[in-house]
Parts: sequence; structure tokens; C-alpha cells
Amino acid sequence: MCVIIPAKDEAGQLPETLAALAAQVDLQGLPLPYSSYEVLVLANNCLDHTADVVRAFAGSHPQMMVQVAEATLVAPEAHVGRARRLLMDEACHRLEQTAGPRGIIASTDADTRVAATWLAATQAEFAAGADAVGGRIYPEAASGEICVRRTHLLDARYRLLRARLEALLDPDPADGWPRHHQHFGASLALSVAAYRQVGGLPIVPYLEDEALWQALRRHDLRLRHSTKVCVSTSSRHQGRVEVGLSWQLREWASLLQQQQEPLVESGASLLANWQARRELRQLWAHAHSAPARRPSCVQLAAALSVPAGALAQQVVVASSFGVLWEWVERHRARWRRQRLVPLSQAIFELRQLVEHYGPAAESSASRLPVATYLR
Repeated sequence: MCVIIPAKDEAGQLPETLAALAAQVDLQGLPLPYSSYEVLVLANNCLDHTADVVRAFAGSHPQMMVQVAEATLVAPEAHVGRARRLLMDEACHRLEQTAGPRGIIASTDADTRVAATWLAATQAEFAAGADAVGGRIYPEAASGEICVRRTHLLDARYRLLRARLEALLDPDPADGWPRHHQHFGASLALSVAAYRQVGGLPIVPYLEDEALWQALRRHDLRLRHSTKVCVSTSSRHQGRVEVGLSWQLREWASLLQQQQEPLVESGASLLANWQARRELRQLWAHAHSAPARRPSCVQLAAALSVPAGALAQQVVVASSFGVLWEWVERHRARWRRQRLVPLSQAIFELRQLVEHYGPAAESSASRLPVATYLR
């Protein structure tokens, strides 16, 4: 395994980040051999002593493989997307010389502390068949931010309820329950083979982790949101990227000052979306197992808000379901109406839906009308 960490002015955070990586144990609690992983840090565009901090840590841990490189990225590529891409490319190249296509590139952030079993739990998910693994990311409590933290926890509850309902309505064999909803740079791993298959990390100024995950999904790779792979990350409001956790925390703080609640997609909208996606997945699988004629998609196209003829053609020509679903999301964006509701209302709706479609109801083919949740 090769751990990569992009760092910009992180001299204050990196000692704890590296210490957590030095204290890795296996699933039986025994120290993980340092020979099984290495750590690569890219100190990019730093004005502090980030690189010196890493070198000092490496000097005090001579048995651990820790390396740091310094770079000054030039606009318009002076951003985390380019920095993480450089690191992942280097990790991929190094692993190809040693572990081969099954080597694991594991990304974390400079303000993140990984759990003691982070590497071992990640490795276990790959041994179970995953091509990529998103870990659970917990925010560290920040003093004086009780209201923002409460909103963050409510948002997490909403995301987890979404994940539960999605697993009930359109289950993914590679990502069974229990699972979560996160696949971000603070805890994101993929095999060398998967990295090469998707052409590397997309070079975008922010949300490069989300772009990579979508590229993996486009290839129908086996993606796992593991509850056993965990990290904690800082809850600072002034981060190093334009859009990320720090940006989201600032947005929530602004809403709280205005005494407003975040608006999110309603349970009804999610229910309709995932039911339609499941039917489309079944239609695509049938079309590619018996491609004798173009399928009829009139009702499904109406549910998805896309033209029926174009959908029927895409069902036939799409090389993967991920490609097909990406086409649907791109073409319906201008027509589909997402019903946005206050966060607390969405949580209430999702609880009802999960209760209805949960284990006691999974054996039943009955469905509640979407209109029930539009009232």
C-alpha cells in the first residue's frame, strides 16, 4: 500500500497525521509491518515549514518509509486536484514496480488522523473484492461551534438514512449494508488496476475525489463504503480548497445566522429516483443479455424525465450501466424537478420510508405511492 498526502501550509497538523500512520495495527491489534506500506507527502506552494516537519518525522522514524517532495504549482493548476493527481500517479508507478495491479493507493489529508486499523481494514475490503473503498470520515469537535456541529450531525443522519434507503431500493452487491455515504480524499483508496482503468484522478480545482468516484462508477467497478475504515478530520472553517468540508461548515454557519435550515432533496424525490434507477438497471441488463430488439422505455423515460427514444437507444449502446446512468443524470438535469425540503423534514420522511422498506418489508413487493410523501 502507498499512502498519499497533499499538504499546503500544514506544518501544524502533519505531526499528528503522520503519528497516526506510524501507529497502524492489524485487525488482531498487532503492529503493522512498516515494510507493508509507505507514505508520500507533497508539500505544494507552502509558505511554512511543512516539508521540514515531514523530514524531521522521517528522521525520528527511520524504519518507516516516509518521503516528501516540494513543488510550486503554477496557475491555473495550483490546486489540490493537481497535487493529488501528482501523488497518485507517483504512488501508482511505484506500486506497479512492487505489488503490481493489486497494489493499493490510499489517500488521506494533512489535517486528518486515521484510525489505528485504517490500513488493515482497507486491505480487508480489497481482499473481499472491492476495487475502491471510501472510509467513514468523522469531524473533530471544535470549541464554540455547537450549533454548526449539530447541523453537521443532522446532515450526517440524513446522508446515512439516504444510504440505507438506497441500499433497500436499489441494492449494490459490492456495497451491502451496513455502509455509509462518503468517498472523499481524507479516506479514499483504490487499486492500481482501477486507477489505470479510469485514466487517473481527474484534474479539477476541487471535488477531485468526487470526480474520481464518478469515473470509477462509470466503469461499473466494485465500490465499497466501508464502516470499518475510519478517520477523523479537522472542523476548521478556513480550509485549503475552494469547496470542501470547511466551505460547507461556513455555509451552515451562515444559514444559522439567518435562522434558516438547510434545504435537501426530499424522501419522495429520492424514492422515485432509486426505484426508477433499479428498473433501468434491470432493463439495461436484460437488453445486453438478449439484444434482439430495442427495449420499450416510455413509462421509465417519463419517470426519469428523459426522451423515450433517446433512452431506448442509450440502453442498447451504453457499455456499462454507469455510463447509462451518467447520461440520464446529464440529460434530465434541466427538466427534473428535485423537491427540496428542510433538513428536519427530509429526515422524518426518510425514517418513514426506511421503516416501510426495511427488513420487515423487504420480502414484500408492495410499494407506497410516491404521492403519499408529496403531501
